[in-house]
This record gives sequence, C-alpha cells and structure tokens, in this order.
Amino acid sequence: MTDLWVSLAVLGAAVLLSEAARRTAARLFPGDYWIYLLEAASTFQLCCCTHELKLLGETARLELPVSLTLTYTMTVIHLLTFREATCNPSGALESVCRGTRTGKAAVVLIGSQFAAAVAAQFFAASVWSLGLSDIHTRHQRFGYRCFDPLGGTLLEAAAVELACAFIVQAAAMHVHRVDEKLRVHCIAAVITALVYTGGSISGAVFNPVLAFSIQFPCSGHTYLEYCFVYWLGPILGVASCILLFEKIIPFLSGKSTLGLDVPAVQKQKTQ
Repeated sequence: MTDLWVSLAVLGAAVLLSEAARRTAARLFPGDYWIYLLEAASTFQLCCCTHELKLLGETARLELPVSLTLTYTMTVIHLLTFREATCNPSGALESVCRGTRTGKAAVVLIGSQFAAAVAAQFFAASVWSLGLSDIHTRHQRFGYRCFDPLGGTLLEAAAVELACAFIVQAAAMHVHRVDEKLRVHCIAAVITALVYTGGSISGAVFNPVLAFSIQFPCSGHTYLEYCFVYWLGPILGVASCILLFEKIIPFLSGKSTLGLDVPAVQKQKTQ
C-alpha cells in the first residue's frame, strides 16, 4: 500500500509540475509559441504519469479494479488539463491533411512532443533513483530495465495498436453527440476499456510519442520492429478511421463527402 501512495504522489507531482509549466508559458509566451510549449508540457505529463503507472502495474501486482480505476482517473485528469494539446503525432499529421497547420509547423510540434517524451524518461529515472518506495528501489537495482512489452506476435501487436487508434479516433470524432459534461468521461471509458482489452498483447499504447518514451527502451525487439507496431499501427488506424467516416460511408450513403478542411478533432491516448 505504501508503494501505491508513493506512486500517487509522483503522479500528482508530475501533473502539478506540468500545469505550472503550462500556466507560466501562457503568461510569458501568449503568441504562436504557446501551442508548442503546451504540447511539450502536456506530453511530458502524459509520459511521466504513464512511466509510473506502467512500473506500478508491472511490479506492485495491483488488483484489476484498482489498476483500471487509476487508468480511468488519470485519463480524465489528462483530458481536463491538456487544453488544445493532442500529445500525439497523429493529431499533427491530421491537421496538416485538413489544411489547418503547415507541414513546417507540424514538424516543430512533433519535435516538441518527442523532446518532452525524452525529458520524461530522465524525470522518471531521477524520481526512481530517490528510492522513495520498494518498487522504485528494485527498479533502480535492475538498472531501470524494462523487458519485452509484446505479449503476441508483431502482426498481432500492430493490429491491436491499429484497432485501438481507430476506436479512439472514432470516439473523438463522434463524442460531440454526447452531453458536454460526459464527453471527457466517455473518452476516458473507451481508453480504459482498450487498455484492459489490448494491454496484454501490445500494451495498448496507440500513441507513437508515448510508445517512444515507455516502450522503445525495452529489450526484446529491434527499433524497427517497435516502429512497425507503435508508429505504423496507430497512424494507419487514425487514417483508416478518417477515411471510413468522412469518405467511404458518405459516398456509400449517397451524401456528399466531408472535406478534410473541417476542424481537426481534439483527441488524446493515455494510459
């Protein structure tokens, strides 16, 4: 139980630190640079929290209801604090396709996300080095190593990541039909269900930058194999979802297709 409380304190500290960075950036950089700093701070929060949750889930042997409650609660907190940030390269690529962001701006945005993902790795290691809990001490003793995150073949894991990204994108595109007060909880419930369903096969990350932070350092597979699972899978999932709902279904129903110039849906993958 002590380990759980320590991890909760770490999660709270990561959220508070990131929120302080967001508010400071809003005051000091209210112009065009704000969105990049917002993405960096929010991605840092997402990755830091997921590092701690992943370690807690793998070593503390929490009961399933506790694990799912933590996943759901943290997802709600992320969605409420991220503001316009997507913390996902797929969101930046989508905005380019829709014409709401230039390619250069998307590259800078994705770069800020990956920089924050790397910073989160150092932050997590620094916290674990303090030995605040038994699981932190054990993890430090093993050199912060993580092992093969895939519970299935590469094709199975990639299919899970694709399916998860497809479902989250579909939920984000249609959540406006739900009462505004329930939208965050609907997305959080979908993400929690996907983590429960696909977690044993791929980890159910469905976010390229988050996977880069928490999965790529793990042993068991090559860098290119992880790219295939955690980058290609989610990107294809998002692209196929947009194609299905904005092109194929309207075409088959005889309605005019929705152009890719509609505003990008604000969405987020936490875990």
